[in-house]
Amino acid sequence: MDIVCLGEVLIDVFPNEIGRRLTEVTSFQPKPGGAPANVAVAASRLGASSAFIGKVGDDIFGHYLEDVLKAEGVDTRGVRYDPDARTTLVFIAKPDENTAEYVFYRNPGADILLRPDELDTDLLQETHCLHFGSLSLIVEPSGSATLAAVQIAKKAEAIVSFDVNYRPTLWQSALNPLERVKAMIPLVDLLKVNEIELNILTGIEDIGEAAASLVDLGPALCVVTLGPNGSHYQTKYGGQSIPPFQVKTVDAVGCGDAFVAGLLFQLAKDGKRLNDLSPARLEKALRYANAVGALTATKVGVIPALPTAAAVDEFIKQRGS
Repeated sequence: MDIVCLGEVLIDVFPNEIGRRLTEVTSFQPKPGGAPANVAVAASRLGASSAFIGKVGDDIFGHYLEDVLKAEGVDTRGVRYDPDARTTLVFIAKPDENTAEYVFYRNPGADILLRPDELDTDLLQETHCLHFGSLSLIVEPSGSATLAAVQIAKKAEAIVSFDVNYRPTLWQSALNPLERVKAMIPLVDLLKVNEIELNILTGIEDIGEAAASLVDLGPALCVVTLGPNGSHYQTKYGGQSIPPFQVKTVDAVGCGDAFVAGLLFQLAKDGKRLNDLSPARLEKALRYANAVGALTATKVGVIPALPTAAAVDEFIKQRGS
């Protein structure tokens, strides 16, 4: 298995209007989503073998989401159903194309009820890479399940990838979320953050200096997504900013997930440890990831917008690199 993603799969309820706050939106449309699930689907579309570990409600949305994952070629043997909790819904507003507001409907949601004993250990032991985010980490019992999964994957010598994926309303309602995130950083090989998360974690304005301070905590690679300004990578040997692909943004939600999938797909192709990758190879991998993210921004929704490998290759070819 190339990539196993652990965490939330849920229903993203997208607004039919851009330019309105959440309380001003008059109509919505539901779409499958959840950051780790988005990464699993995106990786599969690019040609990687991927699997998902997580929990949904034993309801119409939960079964629908597993069907979506299966249809996309994602291995779902790690999906668990909760008979007493509902599948989480996330209502989204878009004040503009590059900004989103989120309200999570959980009481609690099934995704945060995954227990350590429900993990599919075979998947975790056979994967080249485990990817997860903070939404499953900062609450219980999914926090304990996430930590257990990381320990199993590390013992099996998999690359462990962590997306901080800051959601203000969820962090405010959780117990010590920042401490949990910081405690996880030394355990991972690849840390993905955006500019806001980088500042929250370090308080340092300079991107390269801030990313280097996170690499000093343990990860072999820190990548920073910069939205329409591209991305930046940092290792203990140095770093580099990678320029963006210019596109007309329709919906930026999920572009970070698409970027992560593109990067992990490239790393899985190499089959090497991150410390063995040259700067030239890392720059090429991030250039590819930038392209996957840019293409995702040209359509509404996340999973429906994720590109295929052929689309990404043609997109890069047309831009001469």
